[in-house]
Amino acid sequence: MARPMVHAQGVRKHFGRLDVLKGIDLTVERGQVCCLLGPSGSGKSTFLRCINHLERVDGGLLAVDGDLVGYRRSGDRLHELRESEVAERRREIGMVFQRFNLFPHLTALQNVTEAPVRVAGVNRADARREALRLLDRVGLADRADHYPAQLSGGQQQRVAIARALAMKPKLMLFDEPTSALDPELVGDVLDVMRDLAADGMTMVVVTHEIGFAREVGDTAVFMDEGVVVEAGDPRRVLGDPEQERTKAFLSKVL
Repeated sequence: MARPMVHAQGVRKHFGRLDVLKGIDLTVERGQVCCLLGPSGSGKSTFLRCINHLERVDGGLLAVDGDLVGYRRSGDRLHELRESEVAERRREIGMVFQRFNLFPHLTALQNVTEAPVRVAGVNRADARREALRLLDRVGLADRADHYPAQLSGGQQQRVAIARALAMKPKLMLFDEPTSALDPELVGDVLDVMRDLAADGMTMVVVTHEIGFAREVGDTAVFMDEGVVVEAGDPRRVLGDPEQERTKAFLSKVL
């Protein structure tokens, strides 16, 4: 059987005395879209950052495509990876943040070509060709020479998605990618994400877009206070939840 793309077993994370993740168990199979839902402060974004080793796990085990995040196993012992090894693995995971984090002094095209050229050693002409293809895919072929300040928030977020895809990731992480956008700009970003899902990209999405989670998600996971309260088919979790806490949350956001 194919190993899952993401597998979390008892994952814990604390900041000082604050326990942010209190034992997360979660599996995301290859090609699935997993939507993480819940109130602010529930641990969703922290868990996402742990998957990419932007935050170090304090307990439990977390693996991406069979490889432990931040560690390698030698017999019965775990050895922490060197920073260069962490960076190498991180190249295979694309991440899109709430804020677009584009380089303001580079055009959309330059933002997308930067990592393949400087990090992956791709020939600049090849990187440029691929970047133009990706910008076309996200509907921004005519904005390739525009700087971030000349783009709307939705356009900047689509450039950020193209930039993440340029490294040819096997997993895409989205941390509330539409929360900083004006309502009329949300649809274009969600359309790009729908397209990625249709192409079979494995995705973990922290979102408050309930409609997207119901329509596109293979799994909906409701988190609160650092634990998974309820998980399963989005139509059941969002349409007929079993847990009272899930019902209370949905009654306020639907």
